[in-house]
Amino acid sequence: MLQWDDIRYFLAVARNGSLSAAARSLNVEHSTVSRRVDQLETEIRLRLFDRLPRGWQLTDEGNDLQSRAEAIEESVLGFQRSASGVDPLAGTVRVSAPPLLLSNLILPGLAGFIASHPVITLELIGERWAADLMRAEADIAIRLGRPSEPDLVARSVGEVSYGLYGLEHWTAPSRRDRLYLGFDDSIPDLPQKQWFDEYGREAHFALRSNDMGTLLNAALAGLGIALLPDFLATSYPNLLPIPLDRPAPTRPAFLVMHADIRRSQRVRITADHLIGILTEALGENTRGPSSKPR
Repeated sequence: MLQWDDIRYFLAVARNGSLSAAARSLNVEHSTVSRRVDQLETEIRLRLFDRLPRGWQLTDEGNDLQSRAEAIEESVLGFQRSASGVDPLAGTVRVSAPPLLLSNLILPGLAGFIASHPVITLELIGERWAADLMRAEADIAIRLGRPSEPDLVARSVGEVSYGLYGLEHWTAPSRRDRLYLGFDDSIPDLPQKQWFDEYGREAHFALRSNDMGTLLNAALAGLGIALLPDFLATSYPNLLPIPLDRPAPTRPAFLVMHADIRRSQRVRITADHLIGILTEALGENTRGPSSKPR
């Protein structure tokens, strides 16, 4: 396979007329120049120079190829000029997160970031299912629970704590007399669903849904008691915590990236800002290095 460096050495000899002059222009030993030209001639199976006592002279074939080599040189230099003009921050960063985290924790903390980085476009994807980072469905994902896929880098950003919340009239009845607002069976493996089903196994679930927003609004309407993230429920003063006789569930939160994509400067800057937002909101104060999931 042709190497650009071999062509570059060929051009240096063609322009300078001798190995020593070409070596000085390239700041290398003349033996290096000779070796690289020999390598090029072997690759293309043509003799490019007549090695004469007074210097190296282009053969007809070498003379014919010099203009082609100069065109390649111009393309390489143009590539370098273009690369030097590319802003490594300019472009889109796709962030996937559970909708409630996205709307209630992440969005309120983005104003300063957007003002400071006008060439970055954030694409925010609110979804309950984890984006496939291996297929580049997102650059950064916020996940509840440590990811298990290989080649992902996970950073702990705290934990989401939960509690039972309802309007004031639901704080007085005993557990058996309360009405609960639970999760439906479309998400059977959800840890908070499993906890809530066990906690309320002797009580009546008046309503079930797979959407946390629906459960929140049902609790605000006074329809019963919902298991809600503390960061969400405490935003509504009329929602009161219901006393518990056992610990409520918690979910560890992680910022996750593919090991390759974190080399992007705009992705790293965005990730650092999200880590700051989430660690402050979710109570994780450590800022150690990223770690691969175990």
